[in-house]
Amino acid sequence: MLYYLFDLLERQFHPPGFGLFRYITFRSALAAITALLISFVIGPMVIRKLHKHQIGEQAKVEGPKSHLSKAGTPTMGGLIILGSVVIPLLLWGDLGNSYVLLILLMTIWLGLLGFADDYLKVVKKKKKGLIARYKLIGQITIGLIIGSILFFSPQFAPFNSLTTVPFFKNLNFDYSVFYIPVVVFIITATSNAVNLTDGLDGLAIGTVGITALTLALMSYVSGNIDFSRYLNIIYLRGSGELTVYCSALVGASLGFLWYNAYPAQVFMGDTGSLALGGAIAGVSLMIKKELVLPILGGIFLAEALSVIIQRLYFKYTKKKYGEGRRVFKMAPLHHHFELDGISEPKIVTRFYIIGILLAILSLTTFKVR
Repeated sequence: MLYYLFDLLERQFHPPGFGLFRYITFRSALAAITALLISFVIGPMVIRKLHKHQIGEQAKVEGPKSHLSKAGTPTMGGLIILGSVVIPLLLWGDLGNSYVLLILLMTIWLGLLGFADDYLKVVKKKKKGLIARYKLIGQITIGLIIGSILFFSPQFAPFNSLTTVPFFKNLNFDYSVFYIPVVVFIITATSNAVNLTDGLDGLAIGTVGITALTLALMSYVSGNIDFSRYLNIIYLRGSGELTVYCSALVGASLGFLWYNAYPAQVFMGDTGSLALGGAIAGVSLMIKKELVLPILGGIFLAEALSVIIQRLYFKYTKKKYGEGRRVFKMAPLHHHFELDGISEPKIVTRFYIIGILLAILSLTTFKVR
């Protein structure tokens, strides 16, 4: 909104300095700062409201015993994240841009889906929250919507089913008729993977912030004709606006981390984790970099795989030996390290370090080809 206001003022009256608002880099910086400030303003208010209405985390008997003390900590803090991402995007983003509208739809849709799950668990006291198949239907539906628009819309026609293959020069892969199912799978898998990662104070939001910063850089070069030509990647006209969104996500991540760092004052809940996972998947798909996602989102991938491996191995050994056995002391992976005697802050810090290394490796795929 402010983007259009300042653009109109610049065109009509030519005040000095107003031309800066045309630049994606400038608006991205404003979006990050705005998101951070919004987090600081609404964060305490949301936390107080959650406390007042006793919307707190329930004790998880299946988790590490050290987590029993976290029972009662306000959850559904993802509302802080959503507000801190959506408002700056509305203020500084180009709302006539298709990429912006799609990622906005994705964020709000999955945020509402996560909110419904949290509401049923915390307010209605339904232990399992939203029935798993309903949650899956919600994820698949938004995947079908986004995938269909990206595949069938004339705007995306030149590269609708193509994607960049990392580490290979002049090589793009065409999903062809399988594009929409791939989009559905990536969105569903990534949103659930981030949800599984949200198990330690500051872990999910910190790694999401690192990923978002990397995606901001990728979005900018993908939407810049000179940089995309130099790096020999697909030029996607208009995709540079996703830089504003990713920057807002970085600012929101830092702002929420202020309250979510150990010991956490608030948890994001599914309201935040599902939306954040969908956002990461959505941006990656729109800029044709989803094949880099297993590297960039390596933390999320490892967490999800640890759960899959644990369950499959347990079922296999129970069927074969009559007694289920485990690969990890507990899944997801961060709980395994907890039970190994490593403190929660140290695990989170080490995961941050790994996340930064994976982000650097992901960026090198642009040149190591």
